Amino acid sequence: MAEAGIVEAVGPVVVLLGSAVVAVPLFRRLGLGSVLGYFTGGLLVGPSVLGVFTEPATILHVSELGVVMFLFLIGLEMRPQKLWALRREIFGLGLAQVASCIALLTGAGVLAGLPPVHAFIAGSGFVLSSTAVVVSVLRERGEAASAQGQQAVSILLLEDLAIVPLLAVVAFIAAARSGNGGGVDPVAVAVALGAVALVIAAGRWLLDPFFAVLARTRATEVLTAGALLVVLGSALLMEVAGLSMAMGAFLAGVMLSGSGYRHQIEADVEPFKGLLMGLFFLAVGMSLDLSVVAAQWRLVLGLLAAFVAAKALGIYVVARAFGSNRPQALRRVALFAQGGEFAFVLYAAAQGGGLLTAADNAVFSSVVILSMAMTPLILLAADRWLRDGAASLDGVEAAEDLRGRVLLVGFGRFGQVASQLLLAQGVEVALIDNDPDRIREAEKFGFKVYYGDGTRLDVLRRSGADTADVVMVCVDQRAAADRIVELVKAHFPAARLLARAYDRGHAIRLRKAGVDYQIRETFESALALGGAGLRALGMTALDVDEVTADIRRRDCERLDAQSQGGLFAGADQLLVAPRPEPLIARKGRPEAG
Repeated sequence: MAEAGIVEAVGPVVVLLGSAVVAVPLFRRLGLGSVLGYFTGGLLVGPSVLGVFTEPATILHVSELGVVMFLFLIGLEMRPQKLWALRREIFGLGLAQVASCIALLTGAGVLAGLPPVHAFIAGSGFVLSSTAVVVSVLRERGEAASAQGQQAVSILLLEDLAIVPLLAVVAFIAAARSGNGGGVDPVAVAVALGAVALVIAAGRWLLDPFFAVLARTRATEVLTAGALLVVLGSALLMEVAGLSMAMGAFLAGVMLSGSGYRHQIEADVEPFKGLLMGLFFLAVGMSLDLSVVAAQWRLVLGLLAAFVAAKALGIYVVARAFGSNRPQALRRVALFAQGGEFAFVLYAAAQGGGLLTAADNAVFSSVVILSMAMTPLILLAADRWLRDGAASLDGVEAAEDLRGRVLLVGFGRFGQVASQLLLAQGVEVALIDNDPDRIREAEKFGFKVYYGDGTRLDVLRRSGADTADVVMVCVDQRAAADRIVELVKAHFPAARLLARAYDRGHAIRLRKAGVDYQIRETFESALALGGAGLRALGMTALDVDEVTADIRRRDCERLDAQSQGGLFAGADQLLVAPRPEPLIARKGRPEAG
């Protein structure tokens, strides 16, 4: 009997893991991404096909903790100052996208023949994009920390917030229809605000001492339990207060973003997040009811096409209005033109309030699930279309399976000179750049440069970053250099990292990011020019070298001080007076001042 019980308990788990282990690598191999692989694996073992699992809703509720932990890890990467800097994107761009898409989706639902209330509820659910799908795709492509990735995260945060007023609107409509009246409950609002304040206060004053106590036990499992307690406790508090669990976890992450225990916490939570996220996608695939799709396929496919088109239009218009160029706007359309997991919550609330029937809920949920499954395919089509419409790549070879002791990213005027020393010594160098014209020009001089965007993790992998001894970042844009440095430090820690800095502030930022060596692009050439000026005035080469070495030393000490105390630290190394004076005293004369 005991053996039979074990088989009944473990058997479905083995099937579930087997479906993921088979489907995900296969779909990644086909270039379709892991998300679609999880969906397909879940569909196969779900009630609509093999029937190994008959109650996917139970698994879905548990696996939603993966989304919670995903938001917590995003919060860990966003210090409060950074979050404040994104306020325009969150409450400007995000709110504009949500409001305009709700209007367009409601209109599309009405045109498709739905009653106005049904159209509003269906459209409001569809407007809430899948945080799990979007962030998974961003992480898989290495774009989560890019400017466009940060805007995407900002929109997702606003959508997570939007579920609260949308649920209130659904409750208000249900109450009005039943004749019970309705309105805003001031107690509920106060409880919600109090919960937010409590999470912020705990993060500000309690979490660091809490983890310090746990760290003194020197028990890794206790730290892991503490990290899970913080994530799940803050999520549960927000849920009880009427807000979303994901929002609570995100706030906890933001509060811990400046903690000295941040990296340990991130390492502890990451495995749970990955496992539960995979389980979430499997559960979504199981939840697709093929009998509903087959019975009402015209309505399901019609709503799917109408909703995707209406939401795409709203996203594109808002993106262009907020300054995105055409390719950026189209990529955001491909990323967000789907419904998400919060739609299930909204539809269930509407059904509970008598606004939707079980059949309506099944149809709308099927539309959302199909849209989530379509996202990887839409992204592939968008990538191919945008790549075909971009600068011509005729005669340019993309980076693929490159190998070299050194990977040099950016073959502009700086990278060309830097590469000469390495090539002169016969060092094997893999060269990549994202400008096809520059690559073709380099070809005329005998250089083999491959096409690749170094700000993308997949491109760095194909360019050989995982086997390179040294990665040299020679791009001329600060944001791109910062992104490449972040990716290399996170994913290829064995490589020594050398970077070109744009200016002094950028040099300080690169030092804090942990590069092994950085140099401001004009520093050495400016020293050389100043030395030439001294020689032109009759100073000996030995004296010029001595002055130059002293300036280098002072500059290095000043950078050390600025890295610790801010841009204005280390000013004593400048030896400057209110009027123009030399940086150091000339030989044989007293120093100024």
